[in-house]
Amino acid sequence: MFRVSAYLFYFCFITLYLSQNMVFAKNITAEMSLPKNLNTMLNTRNFLSIGETTFSILFWDLYKSQLLTTSGKYPIEIKKDDLIMDIRYLADISSDDLIERTIEQWQHLGIAPENYQGFLPDLKAIWPNITDGDSLSLLLHQGRSVFYYNQQYVGVINDPKFGQIFLAIWLSEKTSEPSLRLELLGSITNE
Repeated sequence: MFRVSAYLFYFCFITLYLSQNMVFAKNITAEMSLPKNLNTMLNTRNFLSIGETTFSILFWDLYKSQLLTTSGKYPIEIKKDDLIMDIRYLADISSDDLIERTIEQWQHLGIAPENYQGFLPDLKAIWPNITDGDSLSLLLHQGRSVFYYNQQYVGVINDPKFGQIFLAIWLSEKTSEPSLRLELLGSITNE
């Protein structure tokens, strides 16, 4: 009886161990297939600019952003099209402040904390401190949110829900900055 139980235990242990390693290997392989430089993606896929805008508070320009897609429209078909949200910063901001501002915007949109709290450790690990002139870009590729800092790969969030709530900060009809939304969607000519 003991011998059968021991064999069963070892069989279950090995099966669990191998299945976890296969998931890990699949995630590593999927991450390795992502371009390490955003320019590689821009050079291999035809991205079209939807719109661009500058976010300012009073007299201070804080960042310029541009929305590009491979279809030339938004929203995109997740399985078929790619999207880039490129943000070029015109001021310094720490990673912690960037995450805090993101949370504030999600709260403004009425997104329940349980829909974003699980992503906060990933953002903390991915987003660097930003200095004037840096860029942080999001590439939506097959539902995955891939981040690039100054065109270099810094991390990925594989859950397709993240990309949608992140883009909602600027592109939702409930955004705190409706004129920026219109400019990003190409509805207002930038000056």
